[in-house]
Amino acid sequence: MEPEVAVEPYQASGRKMHDLAGRLFPICRSITGDGVRETLKILSEEIPLQVIEVPSGTKVFDWDVPREWNITDAFISNAAGERVIDFRQSNLHVLNYSIPVKRRVSLDELRKHLYFLEDYPDWIPYRTSYYKEDWGFCVTYNQYKQLTEPFYDVYIGSTLEAGSLTYGEYYIRGQVGDEVLISAHVCHPSLANDNLSGLAVVSSLARTLSERNNYYSYRFVFVPGTIGAITWLAQNEERARKVRFGLVASLLGDKGAFTYKRSRRGNTEIDQIAEYILKGRDSRNKIIDFFPYGYDERQYCSPGFNLAVGCLSRTPFGQYVEYHTSADNLDLISAESLEESYNVYLDILSTLDQNRVYLNTNPNCEPQLGKRGLYSLKGGNNDAKAFQMALLWTLNLTSGENSLLDIAKRSQTDFQIIREAASRLEECGLLKLADA
Repeated sequence: MEPEVAVEPYQASGRKMHDLAGRLFPICRSITGDGVRETLKILSEEIPLQVIEVPSGTKVFDWDVPREWNITDAFISNAAGERVIDFRQSNLHVLNYSIPVKRRVSLDELRKHLYFLEDYPDWIPYRTSYYKEDWGFCVTYNQYKQLTEPFYDVYIGSTLEAGSLTYGEYYIRGQVGDEVLISAHVCHPSLANDNLSGLAVVSSLARTLSERNNYYSYRFVFVPGTIGAITWLAQNEERARKVRFGLVASLLGDKGAFTYKRSRRGNTEIDQIAEYILKGRDSRNKIIDFFPYGYDERQYCSPGFNLAVGCLSRTPFGQYVEYHTSADNLDLISAESLEESYNVYLDILSTLDQNRVYLNTNPNCEPQLGKRGLYSLKGGNNDAKAFQMALLWTLNLTSGENSLLDIAKRSQTDFQIIREAASRLEECGLLKLADA
């Protein structure tokens, strides 16, 4: 009989996350197509994703699933047949979702289809044309200035035809059916911070939570931006009612402080916990109110669903100069930032998973702690006096109205100390869950 081999628990690390981003970086992704499938296939090596295909033309609320876009090659060539702009050098060179083109054009006509950034002459901008048929190339400003010949050959080897929209989903069953939704967009091409950083952090987070005995169930979705979230909600309208909390993950690899965008409701439990964790970590971290623009939180928080879903990023979209340009590359993100982002997400979700409302079973005056062995008890790394105060605060505020987070904030005591105090008091029969 073969001896059992011990399986080591998954250890998340910034280096692993950065390496995963590196594998995904060269893939040309869009809101549909083989690039999304290839990305999800790689993510499936990390977690057992269920991959769903939704046919083109499917009605999803006020939208229709678009035709599928794929591309094999694209270039602009000069009279000598030299590729002066080459998709093989950067997949950002093509206007994402460009229709197929193969013809000779004048320089004047070509310029109508070129996108560039004068302020950053060596960067390629990222531009799309999802819902209006068009073609174009994104070039550096220096490349643009070198286009001086009267005619050029342009070729975009793309297809835009009936297919499907593809997304991935991973579900972890918890003790209760109420769900926590973690959503990351999977549609951007070679952009590292937006949003390969999110894919790397979320896949590591999912692996860690899959090894835990979670109170809540967790659902991880990897969807194309906007249309993907709309499609998921349309396909899962009843299931979405089970989503009690959620986070949209993006922009997690740069060196900026964290920014948490509240849910539409503004003061839900996930909003309070995110604020508590971030403010406790670094005074530079920001909490901002919901507004109906940005990432997919605006779909999850739309009036018909109004889910308690916030968005947690580092530097917000559009507020770092490399945003949606070729400078958003693997050098912009760091293993250290990815690991810190992972830890912040894990802290928030762990606090959420442990936050409970208790009821004091001995509310008439202070119970005698000494006879229960609690008077001089030390909690974790805390001295006896500090832990005794945590016990007293917990007993005093467990009236069935305050959560452990409320008690931690009111007493200015670390949440984990309050949680441990509640656990000890519950073991002694002095507390019970309010909804038990």
